Formats: sequence, C-alpha cells, structure tokens
Amino acid sequence: MILFLMALIVTSACRKEFDYPVSQGLLEFSKDTVFLDTIFTNIGSGTYTLKVYNQTNEDIRIPSISLESGQDSYYRLNVDGLAGKEFEDIPLLAKDSMFIFVETTFDISSIGQNEFLYTDAIRFGSSSSEQRVELVTLVRDAIFLYPRTLANGMKETVALGLDDEGNEIRIEGFFLGDGDLNFTSEKPYVIYGYAVVPEDNTLTIDSGARVHFHKNSGLLVSTGASLQAVGALSADPEAMENEIIFEGDRLEPSFANEAGQWGTIWLREGSRDNLIDHVTIKNATVGILAEGLTGMAPTLSIRNSQIFNCSSINLWGKATSITAENLVLGNAGEASLYCNLGGSYDFIHSTIANYWSNGLRNGPALLIDNFIELQTGQQLAENLVLANFSNCIIGGNRQIELLLFENDGRTFNFNFTNCLIQFLDVNSIFTENPLYDFTDTERYQDILQNLDPYFALPFENNFLLLENSAAIDQGNPQFAQLVPLDLLGQDRTNEPDLGAYEFMPDQ
Repeated sequence: MILFLMALIVTSACRKEFDYPVSQGLLEFSKDTVFLDTIFTNIGSGTYTLKVYNQTNEDIRIPSISLESGQDSYYRLNVDGLAGKEFEDIPLLAKDSMFIFVETTFDISSIGQNEFLYTDAIRFGSSSSEQRVELVTLVRDAIFLYPRTLANGMKETVALGLDDEGNEIRIEGFFLGDGDLNFTSEKPYVIYGYAVVPEDNTLTIDSGARVHFHKNSGLLVSTGASLQAVGALSADPEAMENEIIFEGDRLEPSFANEAGQWGTIWLREGSRDNLIDHVTIKNATVGILAEGLTGMAPTLSIRNSQIFNCSSINLWGKATSITAENLVLGNAGEASLYCNLGGSYDFIHSTIANYWSNGLRNGPALLIDNFIELQTGQQLAENLVLANFSNCIIGGNRQIELLLFENDGRTFNFNFTNCLIQFLDVNSIFTENPLYDFTDTERYQDILQNLDPYFALPFENNFLLLENSAAIDQGNPQFAQLVPLDLLGQDRTNEPDLGAYEFMPDQ
C-alpha cells in the first residue's frame, strides 16, 4: 500500500508539472533591466530581486530560464529556491508570480581597465517565444589592504594598549608598508581591519583619492606618525572630483546614507602634524577620534572639510589640540563635536549642526567637558580647556544644542564670538549656571540665540544658507580675513556670513 501511494504521488507530481502548456512569451516582469549597483572587483554584490508574473488565466510551464552567457556567466541566479545558471520546466500558476534573485562577482584584472560595465541577460522560454531581462553592473578595480592570515588561521592584529586589569587590547589590523604610504587617485582603496601608520611615518593621501572601509575597519595613526590628507576644491560640488572621500565599502544607493558602516580615523596620542583639507568623511561610527596632550603642537588641523552621518560622534577630541576652518560637522547619533577631557580647540567659520533623524539622539551638536580620570604617574597640563568658536553656527533640531560640563578644580576657558547658538532653556534648567550666562562678555560676544539659520536641507546634511537665514552678514570681518574663502571657494571678506558657507543668491 505504501509503495502504491508513493507511486501515485510521483505520477501525479510529474503529470502536474508536464501537463502545463508552454509559455508563449506572455510573461511580465517587475523590471526590464536589473541594475546591480557598482561593486569592487572580486567582491560579491548584494542580492537583487526580479519578479516574474503569469497574468494569464491558465497555469503554464517555462521551458527554460538561463543566463545568456551560460555557465561562463559571472552572474548567479536563484529561481524559486534553486541556485544555478540554467533551469528547465519551471511551472508558474495562473495569476501567480515567482522571485528570481540575482548576484554577481567579477574579476576585472583580466580586462585591463579600472572600470568595466559588465552585462548579461536572463532568457525565458524557447527561441520562438523568448523573452529577456537585461543584467547590468559597474565593476571597479581597487587596491585592497588587509591583515595577513597567520599560520594558526587567525588574522593579524595590532596592540592598542592595556585595559584596566593590565591585559593587552588588540584589534584586527596591520601596519602599512613603505609602499602603501601614499594613496593616489588612480584606484579606490578598500581597507579591511585597521590600517596602521607606523611610528615616524607619514601617510599621504592625494587629491581625488577614495578610501573605503569594510565593517569594523578604519585608519590608525600611531604615536609620532602623521596623516596628510590634502584634497582640492572641486569644479563640480556634487561630483567632488578633487576632494578626498572616506566612506564604507558598500556602494549600493541604499547604503549611501547608512550610518555606522565602518569604525573611525583614530589619531593616537602623540601623532603629530595631522592635516585634513578638502576631505569628506561619512557614515562612520566616529568620524575622527583625535587624542593627545594639551600644550602639544596641534594634533589636528582640519579645514574645508565635512564630517557627517556618523552613528556616534563626527569629531571627538580627547585632551588634544584641534584647529578648524570652514568645517561642517553635520548629523550624528550623539554629538556632532565632542571636546572631551579638556584640550585646546579653535574653530573659525564652522557649521556644527545636528539634525539627526535616525532614531533617538543622546547628545547636542556641541559638547565640551574637562573631566579626566588620572592614572598613576600621569601628568596633567595646566589648562584643561581652551576653546574658541568664532563666526560659527551651533544648531540643530533640539532646543538645546550646546552643553558644557566643568570640573571646578580645573581651568575651563571658552569663548564664543559672533556665533549663532541654539539654546532654548524652556524649563529653566540652566538659569543659575554661569556657564550659560550669554550676557557674560568674557565668554560670549555678539551672540545670536535661537534664531533660524535656514539651512537648505539640514536633514540631508546640506547646510547651505537660504535667503532668510539669520546667519547672513553677521560675521566678524576680523575672523573672515583669516579665512577669506568659504568651503566652496566664495569670497566672504565683505560682510561675512556665519558658518562654513557664504550665502549665494543663485545657489
């Protein structure tokens, strides 16, 4: 009896499959071309979906679904749960649909080009009634930098120091060799793990370079080492052809504004003469973490640059020295700028604005403190905080975008001159706190409080000024003379505006 039932089931299944009439070229598709977004050579794409519809009133059989290049194709298909490149006799019920999933991996090295448009097609049915859906993806060549795999199968690691119990802290990473200390614009760079600039060495990054980081990856500049990332003003602000860009390695449009895709650019204590100019840093966890000792030569000089869409902090200075001009620090999951554990900070014509909308935000646009926990034997400099902000905008989508936390036992010097500051203390929480006495001319001069800067598209990190902006013509000419051109190269010496951008009526 059991054998009879099994035979009946098998017979019925075969009859159901092969009794369907062959499709006559009347299939419909969710798209006529599947565009698989740009990928790097030898790195697999994301998975893309094509939906196939049978809009007729009868069940049909698709005699063949195949890639035009056959088994030689670099595309891969999954048809209703079956992986492969060629499929036969696929049933599709009346008024029903099925999914086809498409992926690709392509080695561009044999082409001899830095970019290659790779195409193929999915063919449906026989030659008399064949239908096609095109497949297209752009493949880019790249320089890949990554840790070695050791004899024990583990990845190479680098030491960061000791934890509270004296145990060594290590992360997956590698030291850049002599031949890797100049990133050019010829090909993009893709980094896995933390790339470390060795002590007494300088990593130079040329104008127009593109640096992509894999998940949990970043750049670490050692004690005594230096980062020199110097781009140039671009003719096309959207193409940013001359800027240096640091971002994640997922090139699909859905990842264009995905925060937290990679780690950080970490300027270790004692790294020196770090210079960042005409650079965009986006979608990191922390854009830049700069740490040092107060009183040292500037750990970081950053100008004509923007950092935004970091899941934690855009720019985090820890007991360091930072000078900034024409800097945009945009949306972040916590603070746009965190001046932490004291230090020396000098910001001129900078826009510090946080309109984070991707969940709850835990910090203001600007947070400054001088708290520090000393370890045995640590030396502490005299002035733990010296922070100056001139012709700047500090704003965002919260009522209070400036927070100051002082350790009474240490120096806490700060000054805001000709700044627009979002600080609306509706619950009078800070009324008695002298740090927020905006009439104190030793700390605050010519402040515009709670006025709208009228940014173009702040939730999209576009902080150009619109014509109703309260920041227009409110800058101090003395500071404008120090930074005569704005972030886009526009002259600001005549009635300067606040922030990194000068208002242009036709922008």
